[in-house]
Amino acid sequence: MKKVLPCFMAVLPALLVVACAGAGSGPGEVFVAQEGEPFTEPDGHDSGILVQTLAADLIDPWGIGFLPDGRVLVTERGGALKLIEPASGKEENISGLPPVASAGQGGLMDVVVHPDFSRNRLLYLSYTVEQDGAYSTRVSRARLQGNALRELEELFTARPFFTERRHFGSRLLLDGGYLYITVGDRGNRDLAQSLESHNGKVLRLTESGSVPLDNPFVDTPGARPEIWTFGHRNPQGIAVHPVDGSIWVVEHGPRGGDEVNRLRPGANYGWPVITYGQEYGGGRIGEGQRKPGMEQPLVYWTPSIGPGGMAFYSGERYPDWKDSLLVAGLRLTRISRLELSADGLGRETRLLANLHMRIRDVRVGSDGLVYALADGTRLIRLEPALGQ
Repeated sequence: MKKVLPCFMAVLPALLVVACAGAGSGPGEVFVAQEGEPFTEPDGHDSGILVQTLAADLIDPWGIGFLPDGRVLVTERGGALKLIEPASGKEENISGLPPVASAGQGGLMDVVVHPDFSRNRLLYLSYTVEQDGAYSTRVSRARLQGNALRELEELFTARPFFTERRHFGSRLLLDGGYLYITVGDRGNRDLAQSLESHNGKVLRLTESGSVPLDNPFVDTPGARPEIWTFGHRNPQGIAVHPVDGSIWVVEHGPRGGDEVNRLRPGANYGWPVITYGQEYGGGRIGEGQRKPGMEQPLVYWTPSIGPGGMAFYSGERYPDWKDSLLVAGLRLTRISRLELSADGLGRETRLLANLHMRIRDVRVGSDGLVYALADGTRLIRLEPALGQ
């Protein structure tokens, strides 16, 4: 049975208490995090987790990638790629990036390190490009040599271009030799239902950018062959389930109706025909919340949490966290942790609320610790307190 979170049409109270010497002071700050229930008044309980600031001078960071040696790559939406040494806080700029159109919600977005990076040195980047006053999402790859990108290769550009500057999607995933790309509806919601457009879709390519012959719409006349799933609004998180290998996305609803979905090739996830959200000014969107032939979310949030990136956690570094889904919250300024269950998702708790920092991305590093982008300026790491 699919789980659906309770719906509340009011601003949620702060659920967590964070003790600190003063917000915004600089790199090296350590916060004591507490974890609370999502829809209750108490502040929560001690999570046994410290929040370490690794960098505090980033400019609109968007995506995180990890090198095998423990260094962290962070994209800045304005077009910079930073390489950060967690132990020292040392930051270096990577050169050789492609031209990026930083416009509206677009810019340099995600970065993914190839699983065999030690051998091939490959990084994948998603970013916004401009053509005759219109914009789209592009994905390229390059080899990282020292502090420079070499052999830059364009793999994919979403079609068509639009003058609208929102809902670019742009999360990337490498899994099983395939490259998955999320593309938002670009503010042209009806195109999410059209197979003739890349908008409002999750796409599947080979690692080198070609179309797999077993994609669901390869033989459909007029359809874009890269399409894996459709009917999405603006998916900004994508990850592989640690047990069954299924691919999940989290996506923005309009006013309410943020969703976590488990992807099935060729499936229609409903936007804008069905949604648990409504127009920003109030009023119904589409035909309701359910329709035959359209998928239901595993969970949805009303009011919106404003989801960013997401990651599954299946390690042992944090007490009671094994087999959880972590979802970054922009509007809700926290990380939602949802326990995995046999039929999808179960109990939810939330971290970091009283930091009042928008959380753009959350990832699990090669050291087994959780990293996040917070406050539009920070790279933070969640560390078990001594004795945990």
